[in-house]
Amino acid sequence: MREHDAEPGYDDLVRKGFGGVLCIETGGPTPGLGCAGRGIITTFNIINDLELFEKEQPDVVLFDVLGDVVCGGFAVPIREGYADEVLIVTSGEKMALYAANNITTAVKNFEDRSYATVRGILLNRRNVPDEEAKVQAFADEHGLPILADIPRSDDINFYEDRGMTVIEGDPSLEISQKFLELAKSLLND
Repeated sequence: MREHDAEPGYDDLVRKGFGGVLCIETGGPTPGLGCAGRGIITTFNIINDLELFEKEQPDVVLFDVLGDVVCGGFAVPIREGYADEVLIVTSGEKMALYAANNITTAVKNFEDRSYATVRGILLNRRNVPDEEAKVQAFADEHGLPILADIPRSDDINFYEDRGMTVIEGDPSLEISQKFLELAKSLLND
């Protein structure tokens, strides 16, 4: 939006990625000068104005939202009815679990309004000591299942540096299979 005098159109915002996945990167504010939550609100306004969901009729919509900032803007996908389920991606690192707790708390704050629910935890390993036990304890404390255990993999970085997903780069890799299994599991439930 900073690069256009007029409101950006569909072709300015939407990119088609691997496998026909439509992607919108909302970016963020200039550090120290804006509110990232406001950027999320602006994104949803544009999605509505362009009638993207009506035009594209996607099978699945994923919002990848940082969880370490818990201002009201970050709850927009939940409050405005864009999200049915929340998947919390965390490692066993202390700050990651702190953010996961904030997300869980935020979703529970909306429980009585029939908004989205937390479906479960995705363990994104960082190979910290006792990582599985720490994440399992968090999951147990909140009554949440661990839906996937994604191992740390240099293959992710290798293909990311090439502008690809690991599935696009080599679907036969063990890490690619983990992501495919997760996708199938989520779609089948």
